Amino acid sequence: MSRNTKQQKDDQADQSADAPPDPSLASPARTSEFVPPPEAETVLILQQLEELKAKAEKAQENWDKYLRVVADFDNYKKRATRESQDSVKYANQALLERLLPVLDNFEAALGAANSASGGNVESLKTGITMIHSQLKSVLADAGLEEIDASEQDFNPNLHEAVSQRETTEVPEGKIVQQLRKGYKLRDRLVRPATVVLAKKPAS
Repeated sequence: MSRNTKQQKDDQADQSADAPPDPSLASPARTSEFVPPPEAETVLILQQLEELKAKAEKAQENWDKYLRVVADFDNYKKRATRESQDSVKYANQALLERLLPVLDNFEAALGAANSASGGNVESLKTGITMIHSQLKSVLADAGLEEIDASEQDFNPNLHEAVSQRETTEVPEGKIVQQLRKGYKLRDRLVRPATVVLAKKPAS
């Protein structure tokens, strides 16, 4: 190939590169126009929005109810705690109210004892006996039960042996003397009775 022919081909190639593209060969342009959805789809979207709105309102309503329930329960716990503390604090109020007349009678008896002459001893003794009976009645109504251990078989659940006494009158191990009374509060032991147990004499 001659030099002139090669130069002509290079010039034609350069002209082809600089030439504008053929409009007929260009790809079709994309449109950006908004195409509205069909009417049925629009109605469906509106229905879904209404449903979402209703669900949101229901969720808010349930949340408000939950907050009210939580607040009410918190107030209930505080009130129950306060009532429980008051119940423990003033549990003995009713018993103390019943013991006040006994205390009044004791004070009256003490006043009479301080000014008593020889002729008033018997009346003072009678008054003290009545006060003792009144006190026992109040305590019994409150559930206090006296444990009578005299001449009973020893029961370690109710009695406390503090000494022994040699004797042949009762079997060994039996209670021969009660030193201090015991008491129960219904089924619960408050204080055991202190007792002396029989013991066989030494040979």
